[in-house]
Amino acid sequence: MRRSVPGLACLLGMLWFASGVAQTPGTGAGSLVLRPLAPSGGRGVSNGPLIDRAEVRVSRVDVEPNGVRNVHAHDDMQYHLFVAIAGAVRLDVESQNVQLGPWQAHFIKGGTQHGFTNTGTSTATVLEVFIKK
Repeated sequence: MRRSVPGLACLLGMLWFASGVAQTPGTGAGSLVLRPLAPSGGRGVSNGPLIDRAEVRVSRVDVEPNGVRNVHAHDDMQYHLFVAIAGAVRLDVESQNVQLGPWQAHFIKGGTQHGFTNTGTSTATVLEVFIKK
């Protein structure tokens, strides 16, 4: 089920700008460097950490048009919030397919099998928030 929460979008927006997500990767001091996933993880997908602490991890993920993140699970997480920031992303969660556009979020319990695909014609950007066990 997809839910729209204006307060959550505002909070994530502030986190996005404050953490440097809006910067162009590889430019300026403190800029985020995105790294491509290994071929076994999918194709056309790069990610980079914004925050990685004992209790939470926040990552930016860029997905090229037709890019795919293979099905996987995060067994070391309690919860996972998947937020499309830009572009169009189809999130495949177990047997459910959810189409997300900018600032639409989907909640995933830790250990749940999921993957995603950029269904648009431009690079999609996703913010992932993981609450660790």
